[in-house]
Amino acid sequence: MTEPTPPKAKKSAAWVRTAVDYGAPIAFAVAFFTTRDFQKATWVLVAASAVALVLGYLVEKRVALLPLFSGVMALIFGGLGLVFHSDVFVKVKVTVVNGALAAFMIGGALMGKAPLKALMGEAMALPDKAWRILTIRYGLYFAFAAVANEIVRLTQDTDTWVKFRVGLLPLAIVFSLTQVPFMMKHLKAAGEPVAPEPPDAGF
Repeated sequence: MTEPTPPKAKKSAAWVRTAVDYGAPIAFAVAFFTTRDFQKATWVLVAASAVALVLGYLVEKRVALLPLFSGVMALIFGGLGLVFHSDVFVKVKVTVVNGALAAFMIGGALMGKAPLKALMGEAMALPDKAWRILTIRYGLYFAFAAVANEIVRLTQDTDTWVKFRVGLLPLAIVFSLTQVPFMMKHLKAAGEPVAPEPPDAGF
């Protein structure tokens, strides 16, 4: 018989997941505003992304699809930025990742599927209709983030872009919290509710 995970262990794992999701972009921003050197900050980003992936695997014995996708893309685009000595790759990565997730979510919903269920289904038991609605909402959030990033990237300086990127982190949390009432309304099973995953694709 499998023993239930102690509440303290669950809480500890939740803190680790938060560090994994938000550690890399925060480390990048701190490095940039400390050194004012985008290349050095990109090195920090690449290193922090790699550490986040390893840490997430060590703690949960698996790597969730969204953090894995985001982490690999951070390594790829960050690596390209270092090779070509350009900040464009790191900046446009936010657009590419959010745009891809928006297309995946909204496209899946239009086909009658609920891709979000594949990512979060283990955490909550919701009816399929609720999953499709949530999928569309998350898809629209990702689309907003992609468009907003392109506008800021093309019209503002690097300092402003980094501040905008960091600002997306609390925005993602606020968005996820606004979905809690909807999720609670449609929960099939009783028990302790699980907080939704903030829709931040990370760096």
